Amino acid sequence: MASSITSKPFLGATKPNSSLSPDLQRLSFSSLRISIKPRTHKKLQIQAAGSTFGNYFRVTTFGESHGGGVGCIVDGCPPRIPLSEADLQGDLDRRRPGQSRITTPRKETDTCRIYSGVSEGVTTGTPIHVLVPNTDQRGHDYKEMSIAYRPSHADATYDMKYGVRAVQGGGRSSARETIGRVASGAIAKKILKLFSGTEVLAYVSQVHQVVLPDGSVDHDTVTLDQIESNIVRCPNPDYAEKMIAAIDAVRTRGNSIGGVVTCIVRNAPRGLGSPVFDKLEAELAKAVMSLPATKGFEFGSGFAGTLLTGSEHNDEFYTDEHGRIRTRTNRSGGIQGGISNGEIINMRVAFKPTATIGVSLIFFSCLFVSYIV
Repeated sequence: MASSITSKPFLGATKPNSSLSPDLQRLSFSSLRISIKPRTHKKLQIQAAGSTFGNYFRVTTFGESHGGGVGCIVDGCPPRIPLSEADLQGDLDRRRPGQSRITTPRKETDTCRIYSGVSEGVTTGTPIHVLVPNTDQRGHDYKEMSIAYRPSHADATYDMKYGVRAVQGGGRSSARETIGRVASGAIAKKILKLFSGTEVLAYVSQVHQVVLPDGSVDHDTVTLDQIESNIVRCPNPDYAEKMIAAIDAVRTRGNSIGGVVTCIVRNAPRGLGSPVFDKLEAELAKAVMSLPATKGFEFGSGFAGTLLTGSEHNDEFYTDEHGRIRTRTNRSGGIQGGISNGEIINMRVAFKPTATIGVSLIFFSCLFVSYIV
């Protein structure tokens, strides 16, 4: 049943002038009559958005670890770009689980299919739908998780937020969500390569206490073949062996360790990024920090830059032989003022130790706590 509220005259308004006609008196009187419905208390509505990234090139990922499949929808891809499933499969094969003894043992082919947005080998400018079916679902492996939260996983927080969760494999919090990122990233890399010759490369620069020394990888010349030459994807063979040994040492004990990935972008167009909230490094930080297990992000000199003075940290400008303005050093990491300056963009992302480990004590302590609570 509706109710009515009549306000007092506001802002010191006077009563109607009696000399005015009744109609004008009603128009000049500064009271308000508001009809409202009775207020009812409703349960908090949970906003479940958050699977889309980007403005002009927009990527939405979908799917769960042990559901029917995972993938992405890419909106904003220019038309007439040559594109096939083979263009995506190479990067998906690099991401594929079960490749070596230091990765997850899950066996998946991760074969992709493009269902829309491509016709006769070229993009049409409409949304591109990519799907990768799950073929090694093992939901029964997670039956205990219905009564216990795994330490440092998203089980508890998903329950806290949504009141429901995908018990099998963690659902959207699983690393299989990254398949959609890899597929869409392969498309983006192709566009950037055609547009400006841009290359994006990433390699492992630290595993636990094995740290690749600064300057040991030449960012001007390092190649994908060098990165892919070993199972840990470190372009320095000597340090790659040390990293593999460190992983094997804890893996055989049923434990895990974390590490750092360095990513570089060569030939990035100048002028990318916008002040102030859309600075390029801010957008990159959001993109990489939304990856599973990320715990830290550094750009350019990063935290080490705090140990330098201003004169030590500044990147001096000069004009190269082609008349282009360059910097002699690159402590800014290729971005100044939130805008790319044409130098190599470099960033580092820290990943925590894998939370899924083989130490049985962890599971039983988790199970015990769940019963107490």
